[in-house]
Amino acid sequence: MSSHKKDLQYMSIVNNILDNDEFLKIKSIEHHGISRYDHSLKVSYYSYKIAKILHLDYEQTARGGLLHDFFLSPEDRTQKDRLKSVFTHPKQAVLMAKSEFELTKKEEDMIRSHMFPINLSVPKYAESWIVSMVDKCVATNEFAIKFRFRLKYAYNLFLLFAFSIIKF
Repeated sequence: MSSHKKDLQYMSIVNNILDNDEFLKIKSIEHHGISRYDHSLKVSYYSYKIAKILHLDYEQTARGGLLHDFFLSPEDRTQKDRLKSVFTHPKQAVLMAKSEFELTKKEEDMIRSHMFPINLSVPKYAESWIVSMVDKCVATNEFAIKFRFRLKYAYNLFLLFAFSIIKF
């Protein structure tokens, strides 16, 4: 996804985040088959574009989207820790983002509520809803790419099973 680099307005909004040493650490953390950095960049840019089309606050949306998964986690986490993180990482991301950047209430809400309805923090702003929905779409696409061969295998097994049951 290099189109974001050509969007000078977007880059001027998020450059200070993309240049932050702590934020750059998420480049090395795997997330849905890609890096957490790349995932966050996709969520940010697509959310920014949607907010802009809808005449919403696209600047805060770009920043909130970029920071929504800004937390550090060890590479050797157990499955239990990964599952627990699904519920706890929004709060961790808010704390981490606040330690590095000045956040508006809206940006903080985007980060805190992006996992709704899995966590019970309901988005308060239209921009927060956009980040939450875009995050789910991007993650679904990333999972589909990551597990494509497994999905194809499961689909083929299902077809074989279905055809064995159906009498022609």
